Amino acid sequence: MKAIVIGGGIGGLSAALALQRGGIDTTVYEAAPKFKGLGAGVALAANAMQGLARLGVADDVVARGKQLDALVIFDEHGREISNMDTRQLSNKYGINNFVIHRADLHEVLLSYLQPESVILDKRCETVEQNGDQVQIMFADGSHAKADLLIAADGISSVVRQQLVPESIPRYAGYTCWRAVIDNPSVEINDMISAETWAPQGRVGIAPLQDGKIYWYACINAPERDEKMRRMTPEKLARHFETVHSPIEAILASTSQDQLIWNDIADLKPLKHFVYGRIVLLGDAAHATTPNMGQGACQAIEDAVVLAQCLQQEPVLANALKKYEKRRKVRTAKVVEMSRRLGEVAHWRNPLLGRVRNMLFRAMPKFVTQRQMEDLYKVDF
Repeated sequence: MKAIVIGGGIGGLSAALALQRGGIDTTVYEAAPKFKGLGAGVALAANAMQGLARLGVADDVVARGKQLDALVIFDEHGREISNMDTRQLSNKYGINNFVIHRADLHEVLLSYLQPESVILDKRCETVEQNGDQVQIMFADGSHAKADLLIAADGISSVVRQQLVPESIPRYAGYTCWRAVIDNPSVEINDMISAETWAPQGRVGIAPLQDGKIYWYACINAPERDEKMRRMTPEKLARHFETVHSPIEAILASTSQDQLIWNDIADLKPLKHFVYGRIVLLGDAAHATTPNMGQGACQAIEDAVVLAQCLQQEPVLANALKKYEKRRKVRTAKVVEMSRRLGEVAHWRNPLLGRVRNMLFRAMPKFVTQRQMEDLYKVDF
């Protein structure tokens, strides 16, 4: 079998690696002319780490990232709303609540792929299925053929838009800035991933290796808002200046060239991930808001499960049907739960915010532990 992967992100590279390890001739086509060390931090929970272990890269990923002991949510005054201690789950499922720079994860995956199996500067324009083959036409006029096409080209997937034109990204109602910076000599808890829910918006802070900090900030705003596009670190710092320290100092210590901005969107769950010999994977299939830190995790799960199905089922159609069945319900649940969590976290009414915080504080710890455990259990 010959397979082609469209998209050289985390999902695409994971899929290519999983298939190559299964003995399938796999080539990745990426639209960018070169890979740059872009991006910010990425969360890898226990489900993703289990997947990376099956891909044979977990040790290298662990060496370049940081494991944390808890996910803690604070209010604008720095008072604890929720503390999800993950050490017990770590002992049961392996490493979870793990953070790594996206570029480092990308580099590890690339290093394990077969030489010359990633081709850059190849933007997919259209795909056609002819009998037992799929043909991909690129913007430069060239084309390629394969027995199986894996579309891992993100939330704005060209392949999905051709197959399911009514599936378009849905705006979540808030926009987001991210950055990785050197610690500007502020004190943070080096063992937790912290998030603050304030009337002004939401801010997350996580430590990385070598004294670096990954942060993100989200604000309710109209979609594609010009004012938000022009936001600078200094303006962001002023926006959050009344929120507990060290948030203002961290935002203000960021340079403009370190800042990454985008509106937050997801996809309404699809009815199908498989269309003949074309498979949707990762954000192309089930893009989710980042509120549960599961975007990359679910793409890695997809890659491992797809390769397993292809190994277990000799008939391609049966293997792809099995993949769709195993992935559709789980990913839809993550998408909808993450969207609801984001809506609740972004309540701006002070009274509703206080009620929300009170309810979260009153929630028994076994409830949050059970919710996290359900997420970490994967049918690998």
